[in-house]
Amino acid sequence: MKITLKSTPSKEGQVMLDSLQQAVTKALEKKHRLGQYAVVWQHGKPVMIGEDAPKSSEEGS
Repeated sequence: MKITLKSTPSKEGQVMLDSLQQAVTKALEKKHRLGQYAVVWQHGKPVMIGEDAPKSSEEGS
């Protein structure tokens, strides 16, 4: 995942950002290993990713 920043975070802010990125990466890897889908933000909207993600025909249900 790429994060675009408008300004450089402080040293403490960077530590927090790195921590959050590691936590999210770990959670997504765990979901992948367990065969669970995940909901992520892509191109300005939520998207379900993963082999067991509901198909688009099920989305409005």
